[in-house]
Amino acid sequence: MADIPRIVLPHGGYKKLIVYRKSDVVYEGTVLFCRRFLPKHGDRTVDQMIQAARSCKQNIAEGSASSGTSKETELKLTNVARATLDELVEDYLDYLKAHESAEWGARSEKKTYARQFSKEHNDWADWKELCESRPAETVANLMIVVAQQTKYLLDKMIARQEADFKKFGGVRERMRAAKLGTRPSTAGLMPRRVRASSQREPRKSSERSIGRFGA
Repeated sequence: MADIPRIVLPHGGYKKLIVYRKSDVVYEGTVLFCRRFLPKHGDRTVDQMIQAARSCKQNIAEGSASSGTSKETELKLTNVARATLDELVEDYLDYLKAHESAEWGARSEKKTYARQFSKEHNDWADWKELCESRPAETVANLMIVVAQQTKYLLDKMIARQEADFKKFGGVRERMRAAKLGTRPSTAGLMPRRVRASSQREPRKSSERSIGRFGA
């Protein structure tokens, strides 16, 4: 007897994804940044920044949940998540300009250490102390670094989702295949939760690296 084609593909498991965990760092860090350095009332920038950071995280989650039945929806939501990070980075850059502060240069020592720290630390618990104790310029630059790395991971995710969409089509195609008794190719498909757990995280360096960002 032939295998029955799967209509609902493996999905979910987004909380284990490094890209989702980094997006949570961006969200929590942005909330704390706004609380520490922006007016509590009368500044629309606060709402815009927090909403952009939240939108990234939520769209990753919603896209993952939707992927079982609609690869198209998953792809659209992941693109929205990436776009909101572009908006958020611009808000941080505007803040630095308005306060006569500078974005760290691409080859600067602080930028280099921030990138390495971000590669090795993917959870808010690793960043909380930094965001609570460093000045506005430092926190803004740190969030820019995390957001840029998150965008890079989202770009890779989008490329994979595009390939999945071309390979498996939409739910209507899979339902039609099931009715006809044909079996769509599913070679190489892995549940999202398996992919997430199989991602190798870099070894964490000494916590002394926190001091590289200044007091």
